[in-house]
Amino acid sequence: MPTMDSQRAPVQLAASVMRVLILGGTSEASALAQLLAGDRRFEATLSLAGRTTSPRTQPIATRVGGFGGADGLARHIEEQVVEAMIDATHPYADQMSANAVAASRRTGVPLASLVRAPWQAEQGDDWNDVPSTEAAASALGTTKRRVFLTVGRQELHVFAAAPQHRYVARLIEAPQQADLPPDLVLLRQRGPFDLEAERRLLGDEKIDVMVSKNSGGSATYPKIEAARQLGLPVIMIARPDKPAGHVVASPTEAMAWLVHHASPRSRRGV
Repeated sequence: MPTMDSQRAPVQLAASVMRVLILGGTSEASALAQLLAGDRRFEATLSLAGRTTSPRTQPIATRVGGFGGADGLARHIEEQVVEAMIDATHPYADQMSANAVAASRRTGVPLASLVRAPWQAEQGDDWNDVPSTEAAASALGTTKRRVFLTVGRQELHVFAAAPQHRYVARLIEAPQQADLPPDLVLLRQRGPFDLEAERRLLGDEKIDVMVSKNSGGSATYPKIEAARQLGLPVIMIARPDKPAGHVVASPTEAMAWLVHHASPRSRRGV
């Protein structure tokens, strides 16, 4: 006669929702949020630094503001019972990425880093690679030039050290610094931008040289193409060393990584 134990049905592991924290502020973070929206396997929150006061509406829960360094991020992970983290911050947000790596190590929560490939110079490009924004301002030289700045609003004040130039800066929101270049035109625009519009802008403003960060991606690449077609030099600010967890190259790869870590086998640590 069968024993009671042998008649028991196999124990089924209850399906559970994985809590995910996305460190965002990029188009890739928004694309990942779209993939996660409505997926019942995940409860995802997108965290934005708060540098833009009117960010685009996202399809998942959103928080705005810093954490208070690596310690604060680790506390947030523990308090919110976060089980996986994706660093989809900007390629130049090196401090946030360092905090993410440190918090991941302290809490044991797995971290994937969505790393956008940098742009590579092509035939016809005239790039002057420099290590910093300060070096870019110096590389403009002493002769007056008409400069197109695409470095964001946080570092515009650096170019006050080279006041002889006329600057056209494109940004989403007005800068808050008091010490800005005296001859500065601000263009309040949000990308993406197409090639023809970029060519027209550079021509209308009679730009002599562009200053850009090597952000990579497609959203702002038309400005690089436009500079190439118009024969304009580009002072290209190199990326900082950016700490990373498990590197993924796209939102789709990030989603696959999350699905793997959400599986019962993976979450049991088997």
